[in-house]
Amino acid sequence: MRWRGYRKSSNVSDRRGVGMIAGGGVGAVVIAVIAMLFGVNPGDIIEQAPSAGTGQTGQLAADDTLAQFASAVLASTEDVWSDIFRQSNQDYPEPQLVLFSGAVQSACGFAQSAVGPFYCARDNAVYIDLSFFADLRDRFGAAGDFAEAYVIAHEVGHHVQNVTGALTHGGGNEASVRQELQADCLAGVWGYFAREEQQLVEPGDLEEALNAASAIGDDRLQKQTQGHVVPESFTHGSSAQRVAAFRRGYDYGDLGRCELN
Repeated sequence: MRWRGYRKSSNVSDRRGVGMIAGGGVGAVVIAVIAMLFGVNPGDIIEQAPSAGTGQTGQLAADDTLAQFASAVLASTEDVWSDIFRQSNQDYPEPQLVLFSGAVQSACGFAQSAVGPFYCARDNAVYIDLSFFADLRDRFGAAGDFAEAYVIAHEVGHHVQNVTGALTHGGGNEASVRQELQADCLAGVWGYFAREEQQLVEPGDLEEALNAASAIGDDRLQKQTQGHVVPESFTHGSSAQRVAAFRRGYDYGDLGRCELN
């Protein structure tokens, strides 16, 4: 992904090193997987956890490559979604990206990195412990910067859902799957414009994103962790569904193809 030289977002809050707690280094993906297997939304874990201080916001160091990358990806999503909203004579309220390590306080409650990246609708912010990318690469074989960009774009997709009124809470696993697949499709829409207009996509990037989408499908995660698949417990969609949803947005760049059904 050609992100170097692209502008960096001013909507990044660096809270790394703030709010660390014992046990916060547990693999983010693993606990998130367990939560999904038992039909628990990671957001529910956040809601039920005790509160803590938010700490201070810091500026990103120029040599902090991963943080600079995340900031560039966020900037790319800002430009894409601002243009799309502008075509409908609407303003796009840009989300915040909060970088944290170990644990963080959001408007949705206190969260450990174990829940994985998440979006909080109450403060319009995407939260991510950047160590998640190492888990994605090492535990699930989803390496590459475009795979990481897909994760950020997916969470931004939830912000787009929130802004447009498509983000709802409750409704059970089927509703959760539909919303997660729509966020995958919206991430694909971002990818379409990152390729066609921003010229950020390089050969092999699409395969990285599709590999990541496949790696975190409910069926694949369940097979790896418990040896069998329970479709009725899916909360995010199967590998095939997630790949198809991202690909639909990426191939067409058409929001109409991301409608919930």
